[in-house]
Amino acid sequence: PSDHQSPPTQSPNPHTLSLPTSKPQTPTRTGVRRRTSPPAAAMPPPLQAHRMLLSHRRASPIPRRRFTAVSSLSSAPAKTLAPGPPASSILSIRESLLSGERTAADITSEYLSRLRRTEPSLRSFIHVAAAAAEREAEELDRRIASGGRDAVGPLAGVLVGVKDNLCTASMPSTGGSRILDGFQPAYDATAVRRLREAGAIVVGKTNLDEFGMGSTTEGSGFQVTTNPWDDSRVPGGSSGGSASAVSARQCVVSLGSDTGGSVRQPASFCGVVGLKPTYGRVSRFGLMAYASSLDVVGCFGSSVFDTATILSVIAGHDKMDSTSSSHDVPDYRSDLASLSLLESKPLNNVRIGIIQETLGEGVDAGVISSIRSAASHLEQLGSVVEEVSMPSFSLGLPAYYILASSEASSNLSRYDGIRYGQQVSADDLNEMYGDSRANGLGHEVKMRILMGTYALSAGYYDAYYKRAQQVRTLVKKSFEEALGKYDILISPAAPSAAYKIGEKTNDPLAMYAGDIMTVNVNMAGLPALVVPCGFVEGGSAGLPVGLQMIGSPFSEGKLLRVGHIFEQTLPDLSFVPPLLADD
Repeated sequence: PSDHQSPPTQSPNPHTLSLPTSKPQTPTRTGVRRRTSPPAAAMPPPLQAHRMLLSHRRASPIPRRRFTAVSSLSSAPAKTLAPGPPASSILSIRESLLSGERTAADITSEYLSRLRRTEPSLRSFIHVAAAAAEREAEELDRRIASGGRDAVGPLAGVLVGVKDNLCTASMPSTGGSRILDGFQPAYDATAVRRLREAGAIVVGKTNLDEFGMGSTTEGSGFQVTTNPWDDSRVPGGSSGGSASAVSARQCVVSLGSDTGGSVRQPASFCGVVGLKPTYGRVSRFGLMAYASSLDVVGCFGSSVFDTATILSVIAGHDKMDSTSSSHDVPDYRSDLASLSLLESKPLNNVRIGIIQETLGEGVDAGVISSIRSAASHLEQLGSVVEEVSMPSFSLGLPAYYILASSEASSNLSRYDGIRYGQQVSADDLNEMYGDSRANGLGHEVKMRILMGTYALSAGYYDAYYKRAQQVRTLVKKSFEEALGKYDILISPAAPSAAYKIGEKTNDPLAMYAGDIMTVNVNMAGLPALVVPCGFVEGGSAGLPVGLQMIGSPFSEGKLLRVGHIFEQTLPDLSFVPPLLADD
């Protein structure tokens, strides 16, 4: 099931950073560090939680400034800074394997044990290939023992979860839909194949909203995934299973897909790093098509370095995908310096625009506070931050749903009970088509197919589909103008933190409105990175909030550099869910 007619494809460079002098750090009884309290006007009382104490700073509004000359990330003389989180799980695994400190079998056993313990409450995976993962780990250990260390790939021993709308030859691929229950492709998607070639071990297929249509993972045809920070809340969607699995350390990294925010919103809800690459940066070959002009294969990690490593492996031209770009793929890890090697103002004169329209009505106050605090922190690192207005920003959401539904109505016509999936017995062909789709497709998918078919029908095409394409052009031009003045644009990844399961299932418009922060990026085909930046009240330990960074086409390297510096210089926050407190 692909939208193509043919079968559905080092060590960091030492620049340095040292934080501006901050107030002394004091340990809390739970081990989470926080700064000593500044005057009451600058910081509200900290949020008391069952497992950890988190401090929330309230930043003053970002002042407007004149534009200043932009420079690349500074390479001034280095100053040392005490190490801080997060570390790279991929580097740690590789170093322990090559040093002989641990075996791939031990590492795999550790992750599988955690997966078995947490999966009954999380339900992140539709299919787990535990036996195959153990066999691959044992084979890797034999190769290393026989002197094959130099032939070990960059992802050797790294367990990867794959969203179930990416084809895998060795295990079922359902797209989260009953109509494909039990379907097993004859090939791997290009992104999956490249991960395997780099030595990664695919541990299983993660849950999703059916065919990627949803924002909570409640729309799966099989099960509802929960959030590791609070199992009464959604993990986001549609890549909720992939985000939840990384957050709970059921796997090291994971693949997702992003049509209108399906990587970035779950990353924010689950407190992990999520990357949506430029359209065409990663091959879509083997990705079950939802909206072909918007779909992008993305990735999740517990750190920016891990996410950059995955992108370096899966990116690049693919002859099986006519929309994949031939742009050269850099080693995205090469410019990611460790904390101890960073200078005091590593973002000196980098211009950052905070999108005004994303901090207004309809956005939770706690989310706004976290984003403004993040913007203040970027200023401390040397960047120039000011607000920028994008009046067409609010137009993207209705246009997106017209375009995505229209493309879905075409792409999903292939699921008819003949070529793929479940077939219902009937007396004639039309009845078989209708009954197979009626029984196999879920409510949300049917609704979007109907909406798209209506928008494309005679008499309505100009009023809806054509006008939506015109709005798309306006959105793209608006981003081009803003990114001509700023190196990076920032915003929340979602208007709120994770909400309760069932809270919005009966209000689809409210659920659609939650995508307002992310859909414009897909309409313009731009890259965007989400990094955890703070917490709001909720659950036993607070709920994470993600900062979205948006860049020009193929500027993933710049986003990853800024994100890597940002995440390393937040030493007072730990984004490990309470589910893992006893690990």
